[in-house]
This record gives sequence, C-alpha cells and structure tokens, in this order.
Amino acid sequence: MKKLWHKTALSLLFLTLCLPQAVQAAQSTSDAADFYDIGIIHEVLQYLSDNNIEGVQQDEFIENAIRGMVYTLDDPYSDYFTEEELQGFEDELNQEYVGIGVLIRYANDNLYITEVLDSSPAQSAGLRKGDIMTKINGNKVSSPEDIFLIQGPENTKVSISIKRGSSQLTYQVTRGHFSLPAVTSRLISSGDIGYIAVSTFSDQADEEFAVHMSKLRKLGMKALVLDLRDNLGGYVESAHNIAKQFIKDGVLMYTESQGGELEEIKITGGNSIGIPVVVLTNEATASASEILAAALRDNGIATLVGSQTFGKARIQNIFALSSGGSLKLTIMKYFTPKLEDFNYVGLTPDVEVNRNSAAQLITAMRQIGLKNMEVAGSPSEFTINNVSFNGYIDTVQEGKKVYAPSRILAALVDGQASWTTNTGVLTITGNAGNVQQFKRSAGSVKMVNDEAYIELHDFKKQYPAIEWSYQQGSLKLKVK
Repeated sequence: MKKLWHKTALSLLFLTLCLPQAVQAAQSTSDAADFYDIGIIHEVLQYLSDNNIEGVQQDEFIENAIRGMVYTLDDPYSDYFTEEELQGFEDELNQEYVGIGVLIRYANDNLYITEVLDSSPAQSAGLRKGDIMTKINGNKVSSPEDIFLIQGPENTKVSISIKRGSSQLTYQVTRGHFSLPAVTSRLISSGDIGYIAVSTFSDQADEEFAVHMSKLRKLGMKALVLDLRDNLGGYVESAHNIAKQFIKDGVLMYTESQGGELEEIKITGGNSIGIPVVVLTNEATASASEILAAALRDNGIATLVGSQTFGKARIQNIFALSSGGSLKLTIMKYFTPKLEDFNYVGLTPDVEVNRNSAAQLITAMRQIGLKNMEVAGSPSEFTINNVSFNGYIDTVQEGKKVYAPSRILAALVDGQASWTTNTGVLTITGNAGNVQQFKRSAGSVKMVNDEAYIELHDFKKQYPAIEWSYQQGSLKLKVK
C-alpha cells in the first residue's frame, strides 16, 4: 500500500469538456466565462478530431492537452502520468526493476561488477562482485554504452562473458524481476560504529529502517553513520517515521501552502538516539532525503558530511483523474526547522568533501570517532576494516611509482586537499592547521580526469604513520 497516496485524502481532479449549450445554462457571468473557456477546448478538440489526417486519436489530443497545461506551470516536479507511467513511477520509487540484478561501473576501459544483489538472476547464474564483463551477447565491451546491451524484457536470456582472475568464463543469465533494497546496514565492530544506507524512501523504508536500527543496537552500536547519498527522495511519511528513530520531540520541517501560511510539522512520540550521528550527503541527496538530513542537523542530532545536496524543497501529491491518468503536482514548499529555504540551492554540509565517495565515507568514519583504520580498494571494491561498502579506489601505476586519489589520502590523515593549478602544488591542510605540500614538477602529483593523485612513496615521507601495499590493482592503506 502506497502510504502517501492512501493514508492521505486523495483529491479528484476531473477534466470536463462542455458543450456550447453549457455556456447558456450558466448561472452567473463568471461561471459563464469559465464554461466558455472550457468550451473553447472542446471546440478545438472537435476540429482536430474531425479534420486531422495524421490518424491521431482523441485520447492522444486530451493527454497532450493535459501535459501542456502541466508544463505551462514551469515546475520541473509537476507531471502527468498515464496509468502505465504511474506504475513505472511507483516501481522506480520502490526500486522494482527487470534485469539481471547487478551494479556495474565502467572505468579504465573495463566494465566491473561492483555488486551482485541477493536473490537476483545474476546471483543465481553465478556472477560475482569483482568480475569484469568482457563480452555481452558476443559483443566485446568497449564503451560505457555497452551497459545497455544487458537490458531486455523479462524471461529473456543474455550471454555475459567475464574475466575472473586468470579465468575466462561465460554465463547465460535469464533476465527477471529484482528489487534494490531500500535500507542496508553494517557494523564496524572494531569501533562499534553502525552504518545504515537508505537508497530511497519507499513505502516500506521506515519499517525496514527500524529493523536495521534494532539489529545494530543489539550488536552494541555506539555511533552511527547514516548514508543518504544518491537518495532522490520518496514518501515524506517514511522520512518522518525514520526521523522519529532519532528525535523524541522536535520539528521535522515547516510547510507553506498556496495561501502562504506556514505550518509546523512536528515530531512527537519518537526516541532519542543518544549516540553520535553523521549524515552523508551528495549532489543526488534530494527531497525527502533533504528533509531528514536537515531535521537531524537542525535538531542538534547529526553532523552533515559530503557535498552540497540537490536542493528540492517542494512536496508533490498525486491526484487521480477520472480518465485513469494522474497528476503529480507540487502542493507546498517546505523549509528546514530553522526556516532555511534551500530550493535550487541545497544544504551545505558541515564538513565538505566533494566528488570522491570513498573519501566522503572515510571522513564520516573519522568524524564519528573511528581512529584505527585499514582501507582497501580496487576499481570495483572498497572496504573499511574488512567491512565492504559501495565504492572503489582507482590507482595509477608508472613503473615503481603508485598514485592514489588525494582526497582519500587527505581523509585518512584528517585533512583537506586543495590543488593550485598555476603553481602545480597540492596542499593538504590538517585539522590542527598543519600543512604538507606535494609538487607536480617533482613527480609527486599527477592529474587524472581533473582529480589529483599523490605518489604513495612521497606521501609516506610526509606522513610516516601511513602504511600501504599495492598488488595487481588493489591498494591497502592503514593508519593508526
């Protein structure tokens, strides 16, 4: 059951096409004008239906007329859905898909499997995390666009050839239905630090979140990293209920309707989490994710780490039409508990770490109190203290020199990396104000796709506490 649409009263909006006689039957001048305007729509529709030679059906004219009215609003969040489009919207919101059930990444001219979902067709066929796809249906993988060769209708087969270590293998995978989990969690037992990622606020995300929170508490969680990166939103009610896992009594947000009146949306009957919390954000943290992130920040519960959020401070509702279609319309603005309007701007993190997802997570773990850290990664994998996370570490090897992303290295030493183009100098500034510099002219820095990489031998000279090893594209970094 879709909570937002079934637990609130749905308004019905009917598109009425009136005959000219209705104009004469109107009781008042204003009513007559309204009916006359709608009569014009009917008049145009009649001309189009009677005279078009393109074979366009009346229902297409009506649908396009509705879309035209909605798009005139100049609101990127309002839309018109047919019944089929609404189902697709619901499926996407709840992360229901047809395919083989893998997460993939194209890098260094390779297509890596970064995750194989539980109970997915890929898992049943035998594909594994870290496999490199070399051919799809006999076609050699040579570009990011080859990802689309994996897609296809349910119950059809796709042939996937992979490289696994020194082995070359081929699998026949039958495409099928799978779902991405809305909530996942892990515990870094070395620091009793819990990690919960919410990928969407689906209709069941709040119940799933409660289960994961309970499990982590039973395991002895003493601090929590809440990952809202790449979460584009969903049902506000789910976000509200998750906020109650952190806040006993407080303000979730303020809303402003068409009339301009502010309404305080309260959190009552919740639970005080009682442990340190860090929230991870990025440029794809949007809507309901921003509601939750701002509520935890403004109520003094959490520190935000990552990059500027998307900036969608508007709420939509679904209105069912008598034709079977639906309108998704923006019905109100919302503001943070401290009355910040961040629409089209986004929330600014307390600790800003841009672009590199692994560096963001390392920084969050540092902020939450994890001191001894061992990080390992490759183009398809990323772990912290032997616990697997979504992410990766790219490296560059030139002879005996090995380069790693500066943001990851800076995060490990509690610093921030900054690059000065005209001097070719990369500076790492620590929290205590200590500064170390690395120069491109000395071969200590390399720029790759506008990201700075530091040579690891040179990095260790400046930071002797760092230990590292590199073998066949996999890097290990350790700091105490």
